[in-house]
Amino acid sequence: MSLRGHVHTVAGDPATCDEYGYRLGRPDGILVLHYRFSEPVDFSERRQDLLHQLYWAPTGMLAARHGNQTEFIGPAEVFWAHRAVTHEVRADGGVLFRVFLREIPAGLVGLAAGAAALTPEAAGLIQRLAGHSCDEAEAAHARVRIMAGLTASAGTGGLGAGGGYAAAVARALTRDPADATSLGEWADRLHVSAKTLQRDFEREYGMAYTRWRTMLRLKASRVLLDRHPVTEVAHLVGYASPSAFVAAFAREYGCTPGRHAGRRVS
Repeated sequence: MSLRGHVHTVAGDPATCDEYGYRLGRPDGILVLHYRFSEPVDFSERRQDLLHQLYWAPTGMLAARHGNQTEFIGPAEVFWAHRAVTHEVRADGGVLFRVFLREIPAGLVGLAAGAAALTPEAAGLIQRLAGHSCDEAEAAHARVRIMAGLTASAGTGGLGAGGGYAAAVARALTRDPADATSLGEWADRLHVSAKTLQRDFEREYGMAYTRWRTMLRLKASRVLLDRHPVTEVAHLVGYASPSAFVAAFAREYGCTPGRHAGRRVS
């Protein structure tokens, strides 16, 4: 069964949300919500007492809060919330998938809330379930593979988690954009030369390490700006001064952070 065409309003911003549900009400059921939006959106503090859920932004960033902790999560990971765990998620990037499950993936047993790694196969299957109506057998198989493709993330220290040198650094920096570790210091931790790591960044992401880090910080700032003062956002994403942050933001987006936030709340 596939449910489609619903429109949700999230924090005042109209977001189209298509719903795809399969075997709903059964332990082996899965519900996938596919959001599309033009501005960053806020899934305000909430909890789901019956279903586990995960959030995935394949083209943007998530800022997820549970308790007193806020995590930044990039496209290679998801935010997982066990049922009955209160959490808040803010998303940027124009696309978000939200998946509801009744069972806990084996790789996430014991994780109440936090970042989880997502295999490319699982990512593709989430998109497939939200791309067209699947039959029950296809959806059931996809759910099994999605469950198998979710594992607890190694965190910022997990540089050996695979995917290449640049990908390992990218995972760590995404979780903490304010990390000031230099390219040379990352290379030392990975036991490679700085030139090797720089080449890996250019091959993997099409840009130098410093440019990639700048883009990460600016993307992270966009999910914070209408909730925090510019000075605080500058610090949270790693800029030494608000003026440096404002200048970088204006170069990239053509307006100041304050004007950007003002457009969104007006």
